[in-house]
Amino acid sequence: MSMDFMFYAVPGLIMAVTVFLAVRVIRRALELRRAWNSGLTAEARCLRTYTTTSGGSGDSSVRTTLHHVYEFTARDGRTIRFEEEGGPGTTLEGDIVVVHYAEGEMVKATAQAPGRVRNAASTVGILTFLSVVVVFCVGFMVTYTEAFGDNSSVSHVDEPPSIDDRPYNKVP
Repeated sequence: MSMDFMFYAVPGLIMAVTVFLAVRVIRRALELRRAWNSGLTAEARCLRTYTTTSGGSGDSSVRTTLHHVYEFTARDGRTIRFEEEGGPGTTLEGDIVVVHYAEGEMVKATAQAPGRVRNAASTVGILTFLSVVVVFCVGFMVTYTEAFGDNSSVSHVDEPPSIDDRPYNKVP
C-alpha cells in the first residue's frame, strides 16, 4: 500500500507545483497588462543592476538572470522602488528609463515596453506546457490505477470456457 501512495503522491505534488506556477504566470501577465493599460508613466532611475546565476551542477548549464532595481515618484507623490528581472543589458546604474505603473495600495510597475502580443504569447506558451505536465500526471495516475489498482469492483463478463483455458496436457 505504501508503494501505491508514492505513485499518487509524487504526481500529485508535481501537479500542485505546476498549478502554483500557472497562478504565478497568470498573475504576472495581469500585472503587466494592468500597468500598461493604466496609461500612467513616470521617469525612473536605475539604482542598481546585478545578476544571479543558477544551475551549473552536473550536466546542467549555467543560467544568468539580469536584475534591475528602479525608483520613481508616483503621481500621488509616493516614492516607489521595485525590482525587475530580465531587463535590457544596456540599462546601467544611473540611467533614466520610462516605467509604466498602475496605482493602488500596492503599486505594480514595469520598465518593459508594452508588448501585449508578446506577453500573451509567452503566457499561453508557458500555460500550455504546464497543462501538458498536469495531463501527463493525471494520465500516469489513471494508467497506474487501471494496471495495478484494486480490481475487485470491476465486473467480469461470464464467458463459456475456451479451449485456451485448459491446461496444455488436456488439450485434444
